[in-house]
Amino acid sequence: MIRVAIANQKGGVGKTTTAINIATAMAATGWKVLLIDLDPQGNASTGIGIAAADRTSSSYDLVIEQLPLSQCALPTRIPGLDVVPATEDLSGAEVELVSVENRTDRLRTALAGEHGYDIVFIDCPPSLGLLTLNALTAADTLLVPLQCEFFALEGLSQLLQTVERVQQRFNPDLGIIGVALTMFDRRNRLTDQVADDVRSCLGQLVFEAVIPRNVRLSEAPSHGLPALIYDHTCSGSKAYMALARELISRLPQQRKAA
Repeated sequence: MIRVAIANQKGGVGKTTTAINIATAMAATGWKVLLIDLDPQGNASTGIGIAAADRTSSSYDLVIEQLPLSQCALPTRIPGLDVVPATEDLSGAEVELVSVENRTDRLRTALAGEHGYDIVFIDCPPSLGLLTLNALTAADTLLVPLQCEFFALEGLSQLLQTVERVQQRFNPDLGIIGVALTMFDRRNRLTDQVADDVRSCLGQLVFEAVIPRNVRLSEAPSHGLPALIYDHTCSGSKAYMALARELISRLPQQRKAA
């Protein structure tokens, strides 16, 4: 089972949109996928079509209460894709984790063993707190969505420093599988400049596939659907399919390890 954290401490970079659509794309190509919503806002849960009333168990129960993963995962309308949704309870988890034993290792413990999934995506909150640290400690690798705007570069530097610290203290095997450029607008010259700067700095770590600004990507969550289901022909959906293909090519060949 491959575990991929999707993280960026800066909000509004398309992190949850990336998590939902990459998970959907992988399921569509035959992978058995689990999406863990670790963001107290619960946007990934809503965007994948899990109503608040249906979230009987959640990522709070998984991390704080240490319920078995099998009791927390719910099926979605997408074949091959399950989700561990987030509820309001998760908003207090950062405070509760401060006083518990092995506070950065709770999610890794919850995901230990065989669960029948080929890949797990962890949608992190827009912060570098204990929930994100749990995700980075549990993950095999990190996918970073990066908005094509100037301030995003400063946030990326801070995230890379955090990854270094996690590697030193909690998870020496944590890697970065790639940086995905999001909200790309060819009409904006600054967008091209930021993309060029990121590629010159990080080289092949940056995915070739670029996610454009796209109305359909914004509309889809209000219908409780990934863009790939809402409108598979739109430019955003096509870009996420291309990104998924690249991601698969970079993953270690251990798909059926679980």
